[in-house]
Amino acid sequence: MIKRCTENDVSTLQEISIQTFSETFEHDNEEQHLQAYLDKAYNIEKLRKELSNVYSFFYFIKHEDTIAGYLKVNVKDAQTEAVGDNALEIERIYIRKEFQKLGLGKELLNYAFAVAHEQQVSRVWLGVWEENKNALAFYKKNGFIKSGQHSFFMGEDEQIDWIMEKQISK
Repeated sequence: MIKRCTENDVSTLQEISIQTFSETFEHDNEEQHLQAYLDKAYNIEKLRKELSNVYSFFYFIKHEDTIAGYLKVNVKDAQTEAVGDNALEIERIYIRKEFQKLGLGKELLNYAFAVAHEQQVSRVWLGVWEENKNALAFYKKNGFIKSGQHSFFMGEDEQIDWIMEKQISK
């Protein structure tokens, strides 16, 4: 089951955001850089602001009545890169470690495509860390191609994200 998040979900969103990001990246990053990123990206005020943006959408996915992961997509000027109004950005798609390999990531990806159709855009894009081999393989398998790259800062540590995109029909 996929459910849109509201401002009433901000504490749960913060909890799952920190947990899933940490599970994904803690083994490949220095603790102080990871903590600096978590403090900046997932503080309650920032999440409230993101939840109130009419061009950003958060969704929880449940597995057996437990929140297993979440999705954040952006359109128009909420996108983190100026790519135009004919695109939807998947900014975050994370599944808790214990729920991975159940097809939930694919469900969220398909849901993002449905939101893209609803928003009448023909391109879906995202940034993924060049060292995140599992995510790169997942997106390639689902038809995304590398179209560029940009810098991403984990605290003070500069990393490279690949920009990947997929054309879809409106």
